[in-house]
Amino acid sequence: MAERSTAAVDVADSGGEEPLTAEAGKATADGAGTKEKVGKGTEAAVTDEVGAAAEASPLELHSGHKLARRYRLEECVTRLDGFSSWRAVDEKLRRAVGVHVLPADHPRARPVLAAARSAALLGDPRFVQVLDAVEENDLVYVVHEWLPDATELTAVLAAGPLEPHDAYQLVSQVSQAMAAAHREGLAHLRLNPGSVLRTESGQYRIRGLAVMAALRGISVDHPQRTDTEAIGALLYAALTQRWPYDTDAYGLSGLPKGVGLIAPDQVRAGVHRGLSELAMRALVNEGATASRQDQPCTTPEELAKAVAAMPRIRPPEPAYTPSPAYSRTTYQQGVYGQPPHRGGTHTARPAAPMPPPPPLQSRTGKALKWTVSALLIAALGLGSWQLADTLLKEENKTDPGKSSSEKDDGKGEQLVGKPLDIASATEFSPLDPPFAPEKVDGAVDGDAGTAWVTKEFWNYPNFGNLPRRKQGSGIVVDLGSAKSVASIDIDFYRAGQKVEVLAADPSASNPTSLSAFSKHLTDLKSAGKKLTTVLDKPVRTRFVLVHITELPASTADRYRGGISEIKVKG
Repeated sequence: MAERSTAAVDVADSGGEEPLTAEAGKATADGAGTKEKVGKGTEAAVTDEVGAAAEASPLELHSGHKLARRYRLEECVTRLDGFSSWRAVDEKLRRAVGVHVLPADHPRARPVLAAARSAALLGDPRFVQVLDAVEENDLVYVVHEWLPDATELTAVLAAGPLEPHDAYQLVSQVSQAMAAAHREGLAHLRLNPGSVLRTESGQYRIRGLAVMAALRGISVDHPQRTDTEAIGALLYAALTQRWPYDTDAYGLSGLPKGVGLIAPDQVRAGVHRGLSELAMRALVNEGATASRQDQPCTTPEELAKAVAAMPRIRPPEPAYTPSPAYSRTTYQQGVYGQPPHRGGTHTARPAAPMPPPPPLQSRTGKALKWTVSALLIAALGLGSWQLADTLLKEENKTDPGKSSSEKDDGKGEQLVGKPLDIASATEFSPLDPPFAPEKVDGAVDGDAGTAWVTKEFWNYPNFGNLPRRKQGSGIVVDLGSAKSVASIDIDFYRAGQKVEVLAADPSASNPTSLSAFSKHLTDLKSAGKKLTTVLDKPVRTRFVLVHITELPASTADRYRGGISEIKVKG
């Protein structure tokens, strides 16, 4: 069920709406409280389309059915108004995808096909990407990304309102994304908590751009204003955990009937004042404006600029447990050694501090001071000499597992042995689905220009401080059989990653947990763009793990890393 709720199926978010067939005789609305208006002459067309769709025979599709000899349907998520939505598998690329299917003679088939192809041309990563849009064998189907690691905003808000920083990121990212879409002539018209996903890295993705409205047969006179009001409703819900209309929708309670649209900071205590005013500036459909009478925002571009003009809201500091208070001993409290008062008791009155002993002023005392000073100076000199001698010896001998980028003469480290063939490589991701398993081969193909790269994480270098990423990530290299490893040469996607190189026991067959890699070939350290490791004694193993625990900064508060090339010699 969790996977279904995060799967980027654009039309499975009715939020308590009636099916479109029940709305045939009225203007098309999004059912979640937004006041969408049908364009001139559109109402009759929608009614005719719904009637035609109702008469059309349902598609004879089932689990296991294959489209284009490539997309295998797995589970039907939605059947509505003549079309169906499925979770499927792209057998060519071995990944999960989502598919919308409708008959080629469906009255909305052509608009859906055109909307999907237009959305695919946008190519903006802030939107769930359309991968394919095809008419074949009397069917029209649209294939899009499936994001099992993302969570619908509906589920996020069910746990409570967002913190100010998270709400700020939501309105900032969504408004910027929709501004970019409208610059290309694309509108959404169905923005709601079910069409916004939050990934594990804290980024927000929008699904169903143009396609969702085409599937529903929605058109409006002012698309930019409609999308802007929808973003305002999302921000309102994020701040208050209430839907800003008098109807319940998307698992959220609506406002009391008859009170109108009131500011978020009047609905719930502790709401950020600037974000509250921003939500009211976007929700202009009821004539509402911010309390300080700023101009309303009627386009996503205006809303994005208003967000950018706000003072930036910093993320909360990570929680920590303070150390216990230092407890003074009885002696330190000045009680120890005090004579009891009359009556056999004493009070906790602090004793006066004892004066320090007088300095040694006699001739014997002065001689003793100079003798002790001389001994201390001699001991200090002897210790310094021994320390320097030890450091020189350590520098001149070869250190096991020594890692370096260059020798003292500036020439590259000459690796010992011959290159070992790498049978395969897999992404190390023991607690969560992999980032980009299809790109792992780029780290072992002999080309430093190709790379395996992680997702971008927010605020924390340790993979966003997420519980499911607490063991980090990296690449596991399979040598095909147990071999003696003498050196490893690694090129990183970006300098500054905290990394270690580990090896599994020679008898291991398919190690996937961190504990399975028990041999440390290097210590955990911050690496540069290149890491060369020469072992003093070869280690016999089949599986080598390049383990990344922290990522370098890609921007001020975002982190991303990766591996460009791994070479193993024995």
